[in-house]
Amino acid sequence: MALAKITLQNFRNHAASELAETAHFNLLVGENGAGKTNVLEAISLLSPGRGLRRAALTDLARRGSLDTAPGAFAIGANLIEQGQISARIGTYTQTSRPARRQVRINGAEASAGSLAQWHAVSWLTPAMDGLFTDSAAARRRFVDRMALAIEPDHARAVSQLEKALRERNRLLEERGEARWLDAIEAQAAQHGSEVARTRAQTIALLAEELSTLPPEPFARPVLTYRAGGPFAASELRAALARHRPRDRAAGRALTGPHRDELEVVMASSRQPAASCSTGEQKAMLIAITLAYGALASSGRPSVLLLDEVAAHLDPLRRSELFRRLRSGAAQVWMTGTELAPFADIASEAAIWRVSGGTLERA
Repeated sequence: MALAKITLQNFRNHAASELAETAHFNLLVGENGAGKTNVLEAISLLSPGRGLRRAALTDLARRGSLDTAPGAFAIGANLIEQGQISARIGTYTQTSRPARRQVRINGAEASAGSLAQWHAVSWLTPAMDGLFTDSAAARRRFVDRMALAIEPDHARAVSQLEKALRERNRLLEERGEARWLDAIEAQAAQHGSEVARTRAQTIALLAEELSTLPPEPFARPVLTYRAGGPFAASELRAALARHRPRDRAAGRALTGPHRDELEVVMASSRQPAASCSTGEQKAMLIAITLAYGALASSGRPSVLLLDEVAAHLDPLRRSELFRRLRSGAAQVWMTGTELAPFADIASEAAIWRVSGGTLERA
């Protein structure tokens, strides 16, 4: 088990909600718009990044609250490891402008990136059903989220790479001095090498885990990592220096990990995932998620958020999904409009009825 006594204050449509006595399986059941996904989003913000909706901070605070400062919210949880509280983690905003997300770990101020040192969080939502036809950037974010399970410092490396590349673009546009370009390219190359290697390792581990899955009931995907540049920092630095004129004309760097791509094909047909049916794409996404669950369970405590994942699965696939999730170490949170699809696990799950931003333990 990873998270217990989760609290939401002034978050989305939740004025003050608490989820105590959590379990391996945790179910949030209620009508559409009740606030189920808001709980998953809150949990996702107990990790680096912008959460499962990638929403602006100004959109997260509950509107119309009379007893809490406008624009402020707070999310907290106890992190449980081997049955004991290992940390109290939380994230919040205040009413300052512009809004700034803050993090506390065991009562002390910390960076959002440091949350990955304590646990790994990943998710699968209906909005991700189009991942294989989405942009390469969306697939990189997908890989980066899973990469935190094996390298907690990955989020920091990605952030530093993006920062260095933005500074390089500015220097190229302003025709800055070569010595400044040399320095920023050295930083970009160092962080870029770390990012590329972690992504490649993550995909390799996922591919190995996926190779053990049967072709059915979930379509087995084959993953391939296509690097956008050299892995070695020295080679990436040389490539950036060599391509300055080209990159200045393009207005961006055309070589590096920010150009990485995740290629996915369905094992049985060898068809690219983007060309497969929506049902096949969903099945492959679930297979990758299950592989991540096995990968994450080998390290720090891990949490898996599955929004409406059971609604469109037939009984056979639901049963197999629950069986594999049960055998993994990741704590699982799922949402649904009714309890019936979760009959196989209802007796072992913690269940909350959600209505209008309020929670009632079932």
